[in-house]
Amino acid sequence: MMEGTSLCLPVVILLVQYAVLSCTFRTEKDQNPRIEWKKKGKDVSFVYFDGNFKAPFEDRATINGATVTLRRVTQDDAGEYRCEISAPLDAVILGETNVTLKVLVPPHTPSCEIPSAAVTGSVVQMLCRDQQSIPPATYSWFKDSQPMSQPRRANATYLINPHTGVLEFKAVAKEDTGRYSCLASNGVGTPKMCEGKHMTIEDVNVSAVVAAVLVVCLVVVVCGCGGYLLHRSGFFSRHRGRSNVNYVPPPQEPQDFKHTQSFML
Repeated sequence: MMEGTSLCLPVVILLVQYAVLSCTFRTEKDQNPRIEWKKKGKDVSFVYFDGNFKAPFEDRATINGATVTLRRVTQDDAGEYRCEISAPLDAVILGETNVTLKVLVPPHTPSCEIPSAAVTGSVVQMLCRDQQSIPPATYSWFKDSQPMSQPRRANATYLINPHTGVLEFKAVAKEDTGRYSCLASNGVGTPKMCEGKHMTIEDVNVSAVVAAVLVVCLVVVVCGCGGYLLHRSGFFSRHRGRSNVNYVPPPQEPQDFKHTQSFML
């Protein structure tokens, strides 16, 4: 227990429009103690010094005793603050303690990714995300304006991750057709919901798939048979490149030699 100057400074976890940095003290004799507020970070900067607030607090902060009230709180105000009281006429010259200001941000309207259509038996993922809320939001999903409960069975057809906002269907069915929406909440301010979107589940068109497969098979067979017939008819042989080797006639045999001159006796 500190004698002379005493401080009572709880951790502040507050933000809507203003924040209160509470610092109370009790002195023995000194009726005019020196009060200083500092914000700790890479460098220590003054918040309140020599009876005045410093930038950027001078036009949006007030002090009562040693308790500071901040208005129009922003994310830049979050951090660790230190209150220092010095009373030269008391036995204890200096008293100080720290307070952490956590700036809370209510949910914003989350962004939702919901497919408009899918085929039965396929895997479908829906995404919901609010990147601005502090603390991070948790998410719940709705189908046709009715909340979707978190499945507890191992063979559930869908799963909901309230922390990532993912709704995943292992294999969608016709009854999963409906209008889906997502709600983001973090205990600060009013929860926000994204605009709902309708998803339709359709059966696979088996007839169309079979027809497409038959057409592909027919094309492959026709091309294969045509190539085989052309090969058998020698079409590819006649179109080979000509040889560049010059033709050389064979030499004449000796018995084929004929005299062309006559002799006189």
